[in-house]
Amino acid sequence: MRKMYHLGTCSTCQRILKNVIKDADLEKQDIKVEKITSTQLEQMKNLAGSYEALFSRRAQKYRSRGLHEKELSESDYRDLILEEYTFLKRPVTIWDDQIFVGSAKKAVAELADALAS
Repeated sequence: MRKMYHLGTCSTCQRILKNVIKDADLEKQDIKVEKITSTQLEQMKNLAGSYEALFSRRAQKYRSRGLHEKELSESDYRDLILEEYTFLKRPVTIWDDQIFVGSAKKAVAELADALAS
């Protein structure tokens, strides 16, 4: 599978699509337009190792809902991501059997390496 879960209005996601992904044969899913399913999230979790690895603590709702003051479980992370697209650390790119989560320089560089090979 070769797929990217992204936010169409996110300039960082757009930059990665333009500069890193370019013309790669990749299915794209705008998570605001087409919600992530539990099956898709489960597949991401299996590749990433945990729901926490997919969870964005940078989301505005993380602080506004007081989640930063709570100890969250794996099921909490799962439920929050399914409930609200902003809780998914993005973009999430699945390239064959590898997953690349987020826009950190290391993740983007690893994605670029995977696309080049």
